Amino acid sequence: MIRPARPEDVPVIAQLVRDLAEYEKEPESATATEEDFAAALFGAHPAAFAHVAEHTAEDGSTEVVGMALWFRNFSTWTGRHGIYLEDLYVRPEFRGLGYGRALLTELARICVARGYRRLEWSVLDWNAPSIEFYRSLGAVPMDGWTVYRLDGDALLKLGQ
Repeated sequence: MIRPARPEDVPVIAQLVRDLAEYEKEPESATATEEDFAAALFGAHPAAFAHVAEHTAEDGSTEVVGMALWFRNFSTWTGRHGIYLEDLYVRPEFRGLGYGRALLTELARICVARGYRRLEWSVLDWNAPSIEFYRSLGAVPMDGWTVYRLDGDALLKLGQ
């Protein structure tokens, strides 16, 4: 049901990211191409990783219905790596069937096996169904922290 992504999964991963952007009301922000995902996930120096959830139909055929895209981070406080979950998405018609939980369970298993101390992610404040789901797993919000982003013209100005 859950497996590491393979190069042939890149088109569906790209589509799932676009679907997530639509759900998050920012479809114009998802500009990554299949080539971008192929390079990031399967290039000479992969910077990101992905796992996919496969659904098996009654006829035995399988389809990817969800994904978790993540990368390693590092905590100076623990002196250990962790996983930052960039995107978790399950197609709406497959929600409530355990795919999201299975994807997070696999990432938690990787953390435990590798000695990583944290599995972290961000969730939009208005996304009540996801917040409820994450809390049901024992995840807690990091109150007192605000995410900052530098991109676009501000990034170009600072970086020149």
